[in-house]
Amino acid sequence: MSGKTAGAWQLKARGNREKFAEVERQWNTLTGDSFPMPAFSADSTARFDLKFRATRVGDVAFTSAETATPVRTAGTTALYEDHVRLWLVHRGVWALGGTRGDTELTVPAGRFALRHVGRLVHYATPPHSSAQVFVLPAAVFGSQLRDRTVTGDLGSAEIRLLVAHARAVHETVPELGAAGIDAVRSTLLELTRAVAARTVSTTDSTLAPVLARAARDLADRLLTEPGLSSARLARELGVSVRTLQRAFAAEGRSLTAHIRDRRLHEARAALTGGRRSVSEVAAHWQFTDGSHLTRLFKRRYGMTPSEYIRDNAARSEDSRNRSPSL
Repeated sequence: MSGKTAGAWQLKARGNREKFAEVERQWNTLTGDSFPMPAFSADSTARFDLKFRATRVGDVAFTSAETATPVRTAGTTALYEDHVRLWLVHRGVWALGGTRGDTELTVPAGRFALRHVGRLVHYATPPHSSAQVFVLPAAVFGSQLRDRTVTGDLGSAEIRLLVAHARAVHETVPELGAAGIDAVRSTLLELTRAVAARTVSTTDSTLAPVLARAARDLADRLLTEPGLSSARLARELGVSVRTLQRAFAAEGRSLTAHIRDRRLHEARAALTGGRRSVSEVAAHWQFTDGSHLTRLFKRRYGMTPSEYIRDNAARSEDSRNRSPSL
């Protein structure tokens, strides 16, 4: 097998066919013969504008692509590959076709499709599209996907966990040893099997860090909402509160502490300019009142919010006075 067995790369490129040939060479260097790039139409390569990330972990590969220009594959012969493919469409619409290039399945934004693919699937996307595609060995799934396509919403718990894990893998795979590569590969496969079954195993300890990261990502997006809690996050992620708590306990830190510390961090940033009152900041970041914020802020940073505002203003004034006049 040519190419690396594990690695990650990314690029932002626009140009003509000659520039696109460089993209193809980089892809082949990373993936070798196991994950061939399809042939693209002349219109697609004559003028293209894309952002692209690719990650390979053994016999698993996944990509994340944003395209400003339309993309369409070409050719009448599809390569035999015997893979399972998972498409997560974030923007635009992906039209997936068979060996003749005809459309068999359309996946709109906010949806996913998972199927066993015996041959390389043709596809077409409109301009300003973005999606992730996972390519996995079919043998691992056995008859789980035989003659069926699993579709669903990107907000499902299984997809949330898979996306969080894939992001972590892309960031860390260049530093992983053989044991780490085997571990992250196994988790990618297990999570994709969970997508196929539409359920996540809550007893698999290898999924604890994935679940914890997904919960942190979700909590960070909901920090200003009053109903944010372990129960809400567990419900969104499709697991029990106890399972979520165990995932954080394995890291030595509670989810409640993470939410509190992130809100304190954002509150301090909001107070830095001195343009908002302590009570306004407390209400925005869901502290009970100004006194509640003051008590936690002093415990965390060693001073009250009012003292922080005065100290920050004094340092800013001192910095301006020290600046040389022009």
